[in-house]
Amino acid sequence: MKKINQKDTLELHKLLIGLLKEKLNLRLQLSSGKLKKVHLIKCVKRNIARIKTIITYRKNIIK
Repeated sequence: MKKINQKDTLELHKLLIGLLKEKLNLRLQLSSGKLKKVHLIKCVKRNIARIKTIITYRKNIIK
């Protein structure tokens, strides 16, 4: 798997959508009491922030 910085913007958007869906599923599992690994929510949120940061950085460079 490529590092996040090496992926193009389209791949990052696809990855971001997947992570947002995963975050939603984890939150639903947490509310229903089925989630045992609570730390996964924090990891997914950090990955989302990393991707959003890279996308924003690339947009600012283009301007």
